[in-house]
Amino acid sequence: MKVLVVGANGQLGKEFQEILRNGTADIGKIDDCFITAEKTYVDIDELDITDIQAVKKIFDKNFDIVINCSAYTNVKGAEEDFDTAYKVNALGARNLAIICSKIGAKLIHVSTDYVFDGNSNIPYTEADIANPQNVYGKTKLAGENFVKEFCPKSFIIRTNWLYGKYGKNFVYTMLNLGKVKDEINVVEDQIGTPTNANDLAYHILRIALTEEYGIYHVSGNGVCSWKDFAEEIMNLSGLKCRVNGIKSSDYPEKVKRPSYSVLDHVMLRLTVGDQMRNWKDAIKSFLKGEL
Repeated sequence: MKVLVVGANGQLGKEFQEILRNGTADIGKIDDCFITAEKTYVDIDELDITDIQAVKKIFDKNFDIVINCSAYTNVKGAEEDFDTAYKVNALGARNLAIICSKIGAKLIHVSTDYVFDGNSNIPYTEADIANPQNVYGKTKLAGENFVKEFCPKSFIIRTNWLYGKYGKNFVYTMLNLGKVKDEINVVEDQIGTPTNANDLAYHILRIALTEEYGIYHVSGNGVCSWKDFAEEIMNLSGLKCRVNGIKSSDYPEKVKRPSYSVLDHVMLRLTVGDQMRNWKDAIKSFLKGEL
Protein backbone atom coordinates (compact mmCIF):
# COMPACT_ATOMS: atom_id res chain seq x y z
CA MET A 1 0.00 0.00 0.00
CA LYS A 2 1.17 3.50 -0.85
CA VAL A 3 0.11 6.50 1.23
CA LEU A 4 0.58 10.19 0.41
CA VAL A 5 0.17 12.92 3.04
CA VAL A 6 -0.22 16.39 1.52
CA GLY A 7 0.45 19.38 3.77
CA ALA A 8 2.70 17.12 5.81
CA ASN A 9 4.55 19.89 7.66
CA GLY A 10 1.43 21.44 9.15
CA GLN A 11 -0.10 20.79 12.54
CA LEU A 12 -2.13 17.74 11.47
CA GLY A 13 0.34 16.57 8.85
CA LYS A 14 3.10 16.21 11.43
CA GLU A 15 0.77 14.20 13.67
CA PHE A 16 0.32 11.78 10.77
CA GLN A 17 4.06 11.55 10.32
CA GLU A 18 4.55 10.70 13.99
CA ILE A 19 1.73 8.17 14.19
CA LEU A 20 2.69 6.45 10.95
CA ARG A 21 6.31 6.29 12.12
CA ASN A 22 5.52 4.94 15.61
CA GLY A 23 2.59 2.74 14.66
CA THR A 24 0.45 4.08 17.46
CA ALA A 25 -1.54 7.12 18.56
CA ASP A 26 -2.33 8.29 22.07
CA ILE A 27 -5.56 6.30 22.15
CA GLY A 28 -4.53 3.17 20.31
CA LYS A 29 -2.46 1.25 17.79
CA ILE A 30 -3.00 1.84 14.09
CA ASP A 31 -3.53 -0.96 11.59
CA ASP A 32 -0.39 -2.90 10.65
CA CYS A 33 -0.94 -2.14 6.97
CA PHE A 34 0.02 1.48 7.62
CA ILE A 35 3.24 0.44 9.33
CA THR A 36 4.40 -1.56 6.31
CA ALA A 37 3.05 0.93 3.77
CA GLU A 38 5.24 3.04 1.53
CA LYS A 39 4.70 6.56 2.84
CA THR A 40 5.34 9.85 1.05
CA TYR A 41 5.12 13.25 2.77
CA VAL A 42 4.94 16.48 0.82
CA ASP A 43 4.31 20.13 1.61
CA ILE A 44 4.27 23.28 -0.50
CA ASP A 45 8.01 23.03 -1.24
CA GLU A 46 7.54 19.61 -2.86
CA LEU A 47 4.02 19.98 -4.26
CA ASP A 48 1.87 22.96 -5.15
CA ILE A 49 -1.60 21.41 -5.22
CA THR A 50 -2.96 24.44 -7.10
CA ASP A 51 -0.87 23.32 -10.10
CA ILE A 52 -2.67 20.34 -11.62
CA GLN A 53 0.35 19.41 -13.75
CA ALA A 54 2.48 19.16 -10.61
CA VAL A 55 -0.19 16.99 -9.01
CA LYS A 56 -0.24 14.71 -12.06
CA LYS A 57 3.53 14.34 -11.93
CA ILE A 58 3.78 13.30 -8.28
CA PHE A 59 0.91 10.85 -8.74
CA ASP A 60 3.05 8.76 -11.06
CA LYS A 61 3.56 6.58 -7.97
CA ASN A 62 -0.10 5.51 -8.08
CA PHE A 63 -0.95 6.04 -4.43
CA ASP A 64 -3.69 4.02 -2.76
CA ILE A 65 -4.59 6.57 -0.08
CA VAL A 66 -4.12 10.35 -0.23
CA ILE A 67 -4.64 12.46 2.88
CA ASN A 68 -5.05 16.17 2.17
CA CYS A 69 -4.11 18.26 5.21
CA SER A 70 -3.16 21.32 3.18
CA ALA A 71 -5.30 24.45 3.47
CA TYR A 72 -5.28 28.22 3.54
CA THR A 73 -6.28 28.61 7.20
CA ASN A 74 -5.72 32.32 7.76
CA VAL A 75 -9.36 33.21 8.44
CA LYS A 76 -8.71 36.94 8.61
CA GLY A 77 -6.39 36.93 5.61
CA ALA A 78 -8.96 35.11 3.49
CA GLU A 79 -11.34 38.06 3.78
CA GLU A 80 -8.78 40.24 2.03
CA ASP A 81 -7.42 37.67 -0.40
CA PHE A 82 -10.29 35.58 -1.74
CA ASP A 83 -8.35 34.40 -4.78
CA THR A 84 -5.51 32.81 -2.81
CA ALA A 85 -7.88 31.17 -0.34
CA TYR A 86 -10.03 29.81 -3.18
CA LYS A 87 -7.00 28.62 -5.12
CA VAL A 88 -5.70 26.52 -2.22
CA ASN A 89 -8.92 25.44 -0.48
CA ALA A 90 -11.06 24.85 -3.55
CA LEU A 91 -8.95 24.40 -6.68
CA GLY A 92 -6.24 22.51 -4.83
CA ALA A 93 -8.83 20.08 -3.49
CA ARG A 94 -10.32 19.79 -7.00
CA ASN A 95 -6.93 18.91 -8.50
CA LEU A 96 -6.29 16.19 -5.95
CA ALA A 97 -9.81 14.82 -6.46
CA ILE A 98 -9.46 14.67 -10.25
CA ILE A 99 -6.16 12.81 -10.15
CA CYS A 100 -7.20 10.48 -7.31
CA SER A 101 -10.24 9.52 -9.35
CA LYS A 102 -8.10 8.78 -12.41
CA ILE A 103 -5.82 6.38 -10.55
CA GLY A 104 -8.51 4.92 -8.28
CA ALA A 105 -7.01 6.27 -5.05
CA LYS A 106 -8.99 7.06 -1.94
CA LEU A 107 -8.93 10.75 -1.01
CA ILE A 108 -9.30 11.99 2.55
CA HIS A 109 -9.97 15.72 2.57
CA VAL A 110 -9.89 17.66 5.85
CA SER A 111 -12.49 20.41 6.17
CA THR A 112 -13.96 22.61 8.88
CA ASP A 113 -16.94 23.59 11.04
CA TYR A 114 -16.80 26.99 9.32
CA VAL A 115 -18.97 25.58 6.53
CA PHE A 116 -21.91 26.14 8.93
CA ASP A 117 -23.38 29.50 9.91
CA GLY A 118 -23.17 28.87 13.67
CA ASN A 119 -26.80 29.80 14.29
CA SER A 120 -27.82 26.40 15.63
CA ASN A 121 -28.19 25.46 19.28
CA ILE A 122 -27.90 21.71 18.72
CA PRO A 123 -24.88 19.83 17.28
CA TYR A 124 -24.57 19.90 13.50
CA THR A 125 -24.90 16.55 11.73
CA GLU A 126 -23.32 15.65 8.42
CA ALA A 127 -26.78 15.99 6.81
CA ASP A 128 -27.30 19.59 7.90
CA ILE A 129 -27.21 22.26 5.23
CA ALA A 130 -23.96 24.20 5.00
CA ASN A 131 -24.19 27.98 5.07
CA PRO A 132 -20.72 29.53 5.52
CA GLN A 133 -20.54 33.14 6.67
CA ASN A 134 -16.98 34.06 5.75
CA VAL A 135 -14.53 33.60 2.89
CA TYR A 136 -12.59 30.83 4.63
CA GLY A 137 -15.77 28.79 5.13
CA LYS A 138 -16.99 29.47 1.60
CA THR A 139 -13.73 28.34 0.01
CA LYS A 140 -13.58 25.23 2.19
CA LEU A 141 -17.14 24.34 1.20
CA ALA A 142 -16.22 24.83 -2.45
CA GLY A 143 -13.36 22.38 -1.90
CA GLU A 144 -15.76 19.86 -0.35
CA ASN A 145 -18.07 20.16 -3.35
CA PHE A 146 -15.23 19.61 -5.80
CA VAL A 147 -14.12 16.52 -3.90
CA LYS A 148 -17.64 15.08 -3.96
CA GLU A 149 -18.02 15.90 -7.64
CA PHE A 150 -14.73 14.56 -8.95
CA CYS A 151 -13.73 11.72 -6.60
CA PRO A 152 -16.29 9.03 -5.74
CA LYS A 153 -13.84 7.28 -3.40
CA SER A 154 -13.56 10.21 -0.99
CA PHE A 155 -13.97 11.02 2.67
CA ILE A 156 -14.58 14.60 3.80
CA ILE A 157 -13.56 15.10 7.42
CA ARG A 158 -14.92 18.18 9.19
CA THR A 159 -13.29 19.13 12.47
CA ASN A 160 -12.94 22.18 14.72
CA TRP A 161 -10.80 23.95 17.33
CA LEU A 162 -7.74 21.87 16.43
CA TYR A 163 -4.61 21.79 18.57
CA GLY A 164 -1.53 19.59 18.70
CA LYS A 165 2.19 19.36 19.40
CA TYR A 166 3.23 21.16 16.25
CA GLY A 167 2.81 24.73 15.11
CA LYS A 168 0.78 27.56 16.56
CA ASN A 169 -2.56 26.96 18.22
CA PHE A 170 -4.83 28.21 20.99
CA VAL A 171 -3.28 25.98 23.66
CA TYR A 172 0.24 27.30 23.17
CA THR A 173 -1.06 30.87 22.97
CA MET A 174 -2.80 30.44 26.35
CA LEU A 175 0.26 28.83 27.93
CA ASN A 176 2.48 31.67 26.76
CA LEU A 177 0.05 34.34 27.96
CA GLY A 178 -0.51 32.57 31.27
CA LYS A 179 3.20 32.77 32.06
CA VAL A 180 3.39 36.55 31.66
CA LYS A 181 -0.13 37.83 32.41
CA ASP A 182 -2.11 38.04 35.64
CA GLU A 183 -5.38 38.02 33.70
CA ILE A 184 -6.61 37.74 30.14
CA ASN A 185 -9.91 38.23 28.30
CA VAL A 186 -11.35 35.35 26.26
CA VAL A 187 -14.68 35.19 24.43
CA GLU A 188 -17.36 33.15 26.19
CA ASP A 189 -20.16 33.27 23.60
CA GLN A 190 -18.49 31.08 20.96
CA ILE A 191 -19.28 27.43 21.67
CA GLY A 192 -17.57 24.37 20.21
CA THR A 193 -15.26 21.51 21.06
CA PRO A 194 -11.45 21.43 21.18
CA THR A 195 -9.99 18.63 19.04
CA ASN A 196 -6.68 16.91 19.74
CA ALA A 197 -4.88 16.47 16.40
CA ASN A 198 -3.51 13.09 17.47
CA ASP A 199 -7.02 11.74 18.10
CA LEU A 200 -8.20 13.15 14.78
CA ALA A 201 -5.36 11.55 12.81
CA TYR A 202 -6.00 8.18 14.46
CA HIS A 203 -9.66 8.21 13.44
CA ILE A 204 -8.89 9.35 9.90
CA LEU A 205 -6.58 6.36 9.45
CA ARG A 206 -9.37 4.05 10.63
CA ILE A 207 -11.88 5.64 8.27
CA ALA A 208 -9.44 5.46 5.34
CA LEU A 209 -9.40 1.64 5.39
CA THR A 210 -13.15 1.43 4.82
CA GLU A 211 -15.33 2.01 1.79
CA GLU A 212 -17.81 4.06 3.83
CA TYR A 213 -17.36 7.14 1.67
CA GLY A 214 -18.95 10.47 2.51
CA ILE A 215 -18.83 13.33 5.02
CA TYR A 216 -17.67 12.76 8.60
CA HIS A 217 -17.66 15.00 11.63
CA VAL A 218 -14.64 14.21 13.81
CA SER A 219 -13.93 16.46 16.79
CA GLY A 220 -13.45 16.22 20.50
CA ASN A 221 -16.48 15.09 22.49
CA GLY A 222 -18.23 17.44 24.89
CA VAL A 223 -19.04 21.14 24.69
CA CYS A 224 -17.30 24.29 25.95
CA SER A 225 -16.63 27.95 25.22
CA TRP A 226 -13.24 29.42 24.41
CA LYS A 227 -13.26 30.83 27.95
CA ASP A 228 -13.92 27.36 29.40
CA PHE A 229 -11.08 25.94 27.33
CA ALA A 230 -8.69 28.69 28.43
CA GLU A 231 -9.58 28.18 32.10
CA GLU A 232 -8.98 24.44 31.83
CA ILE A 233 -5.56 25.06 30.28
CA MET A 234 -4.59 27.48 33.06
CA ASN A 235 -5.83 25.18 35.82
CA LEU A 236 -4.16 22.04 34.48
CA SER A 237 -0.92 23.95 33.90
CA GLY A 238 -0.87 25.41 37.41
CA LEU A 239 -0.87 28.94 36.02
CA LYS A 240 -2.43 31.65 38.19
CA CYS A 241 -3.65 33.74 35.27
CA ARG A 242 -7.32 34.67 35.65
CA VAL A 243 -9.55 34.25 32.60
CA ASN A 244 -12.25 36.88 32.17
CA GLY A 245 -15.16 36.11 29.87
CA ILE A 246 -16.07 38.70 27.25
CA LYS A 247 -18.59 38.87 24.41
CA SER A 248 -17.57 38.60 20.78
CA SER A 249 -18.95 42.11 20.33
CA ASP A 250 -16.35 43.34 22.81
CA TYR A 251 -13.66 42.11 20.45
CA PRO A 252 -14.96 43.17 17.02
CA GLU A 253 -13.46 41.59 13.90
CA LYS A 254 -14.09 42.01 10.20
CA VAL A 255 -14.61 38.26 9.85
CA LYS A 256 -17.74 36.58 11.20
CA ARG A 257 -16.99 33.43 13.21
CA PRO A 258 -19.53 30.74 14.14
CA SER A 259 -21.06 31.31 17.57
CA TYR A 260 -21.95 27.62 17.79
CA SER A 261 -19.94 24.92 16.05
CA VAL A 262 -20.47 21.68 17.97
CA LEU A 263 -20.36 18.71 15.58
CA ASP A 264 -22.43 15.53 15.91
CA HIS A 265 -20.38 12.44 14.94
CA VAL A 266 -23.21 10.48 13.30
CA MET A 267 -21.17 8.87 10.50
CA LEU A 268 -18.32 8.05 12.84
CA ARG A 269 -20.63 6.28 15.31
CA LEU A 270 -22.34 4.30 12.56
CA THR A 271 -19.16 3.13 10.80
CA VAL A 272 -15.82 2.70 12.58
CA GLY A 273 -17.05 3.88 15.99
CA ASP A 274 -16.47 7.08 17.94
CA GLN A 275 -13.43 6.84 20.21
CA MET A 276 -12.73 10.58 20.25
CA ARG A 277 -11.91 11.59 23.80
CA ASN A 278 -13.86 14.12 25.79
CA TRP A 279 -12.10 17.45 25.33
CA LYS A 280 -11.19 17.64 29.04
CA ASP A 281 -9.52 14.22 29.01
CA ALA A 282 -7.68 15.01 25.79
CA ILE A 283 -6.26 18.35 26.94
CA LYS A 284 -5.25 16.87 30.29
CA SER A 285 -3.30 14.14 28.51
CA PHE A 286 -1.79 16.63 26.08
CA LEU A 287 -0.56 19.01 28.77
CA LYS A 288 1.05 16.16 30.73
CA GLY A 289 3.38 15.72 27.80
CA GLU A 290 4.05 19.43 27.42
CA LEU A 291 4.74 20.55 31.00
